[in-house]
Amino acid sequence: MPVPDKTPAIVTLTAGAAPLGERLAVELGGDLHRLGARGVADQLRGLFAASRPIVGVCAAGILIRTLAPLLGDKRAEPAVVAVAEDGSAAVPLLGGHHGANALARRIADLLGGAAAITTAGDLGLGVALDEPPEGWRLENPEDAKPVARALLDGATATLSGEAAWLGELAVRRVAAPDEHAPVVLTVAGLPSLVWRRQDLAIGVGCARNADTEGLISLAGRTLAEAGLSPFAVSCVVSLDLKADEAAVHALAAHLGVPARFFPADVLEAETPRLETPSDVVFTEVGCHGVSEGAALAAAGPDGALIVPKQRTTEATCAVARIGSAPQQGRKRGKVSVVGIGPGDAGWRTPEATRLIAEADELVGYGLYLDLLGPLAANTPRKTFALGEEEARCRHALESAAQGRDVALVCSGDGGIFAMGALVAELLDRDPDKGGVSDAARRVEIVNAPGISALQAASARAGALLGHDFCAISLSDLLTPREAIVKRLRAAAEGDFVIAFYNPVSRRRRTLLEEARQILLTHRPAGTPVLLASNLGRPDERLTRRTLATLQTGEVDMLTVVLIGASQSRAFPTGDRSAGAGGWRLYTPRGYAKKLENAE
Repeated sequence: MPVPDKTPAIVTLTAGAAPLGERLAVELGGDLHRLGARGVADQLRGLFAASRPIVGVCAAGILIRTLAPLLGDKRAEPAVVAVAEDGSAAVPLLGGHHGANALARRIADLLGGAAAITTAGDLGLGVALDEPPEGWRLENPEDAKPVARALLDGATATLSGEAAWLGELAVRRVAAPDEHAPVVLTVAGLPSLVWRRQDLAIGVGCARNADTEGLISLAGRTLAEAGLSPFAVSCVVSLDLKADEAAVHALAAHLGVPARFFPADVLEAETPRLETPSDVVFTEVGCHGVSEGAALAAAGPDGALIVPKQRTTEATCAVARIGSAPQQGRKRGKVSVVGIGPGDAGWRTPEATRLIAEADELVGYGLYLDLLGPLAANTPRKTFALGEEEARCRHALESAAQGRDVALVCSGDGGIFAMGALVAELLDRDPDKGGVSDAARRVEIVNAPGISALQAASARAGALLGHDFCAISLSDLLTPREAIVKRLRAAAEGDFVIAFYNPVSRRRRTLLEEARQILLTHRPAGTPVLLASNLGRPDERLTRRTLATLQTGEVDMLTVVLIGASQSRAFPTGDRSAGAGGWRLYTPRGYAKKLENAE
């Protein structure tokens, strides 16, 4: 289950706000995002979509108008706080009970300003009942609102157990039955609020492709029979060989906690504390116990095993009480193959923006990373030159194997003449045959589609892809020239609209002309041709040509070439700024007869 990054994103929009933004980034342990005028909305929405707490040193209205289209479930919204440039006010706009109120108070304390808290419960009770601090969990958040309203109306209440963060509540206090009992707030006539310390680690092991429901059932039964609450669970832990096991992640998602993994040597170090060590398990995976060992590793040296290994035919489960020095384990790494479109931020999908904002590392060709602008300003990056595609993908996969979320950034669509296929090929190969490590093969892979150059070019000039089309790369670096020519002849004979990728380079200058000659034998010399360069960028250029007038010399590496089919058309408009110099290019779908009959 992905765990949102709770590091505050400190956003500044002007030079005047920069000094305060820098100070807040240091004081709050956040990262600073200096956003320029271009792409501000896209960057802010990306941070919000990634569930990052946002502190905007700017007018509240800017944040409100920008984020309004994304608002939906208030229970899932991250904290958003607007801070005046002079530090006089911190205003929680969203996520008041998800950290915004507390963040605003902290900022006000730091700056000597005022926190403009408007949430009734926070003002009247001094605490948000449905916002326990880290390490605590409320079992029934849906009951918090009526309980808070009753307390504000003067109802009497009883609090059982100790919780320092509830210290301001004016209630009668009684001792809890034992140190591990939940903290319970009781108001007559209403459901009691029950908070649990998240001090349990569930260790699990399972066979490959274990049944998801079976593991969830085993964990639930193990907790229930021991009298333990699932709300007290802090994490699901296992051996790193199980990092890609769907059942383990399904259990973590079911419990609403992260899944973490340890290498075999860490689990083996717990052998003296295991209740059911197994030589068979050691032979298989290099440690004497997976579920017990993982639970104890997560619990730390002063933690304790409270439920020894329980098992089914394909899974095991154990529970440990977490001590004062728990080990975090490693999350499952992720490679997101992100297509960012031709370059314009407005053409980037929300999913792509979110994955980039969430990433621990950005990997890609330097130009593509530069196109991300402020969105990528505070994220470590690894750049590669053109021609280093294999090294690029290999690095992304091996970096993710260390538990990082890596965004492998591609222009256009990552699955069209880009890195998506190479990532899959490296994963498909054995390590001793040019593949990647076993750890890299266990990372999560996400493919986020983008607007491809052929789509963008066609849209800019009209609808040249309005009927059947294909895409052919003219690079013979990896594909034999004979294969390319064979495809050219087939596409010409099939009368497809064709998008040529990699049409030329400094050394490759002849295939485009050869393609033109092949196409001239199958379609008219006046067939429309579109040369589209630097799409979505300030120096974008659309040039209309025909098969007869197409010249290789005016095509470069940043150009996608679209050649129409025999029925494709071009017509002038009265707007010289529209399409390609005022011309619209399109390929009819076959509606001519219908249009004629309508006359």
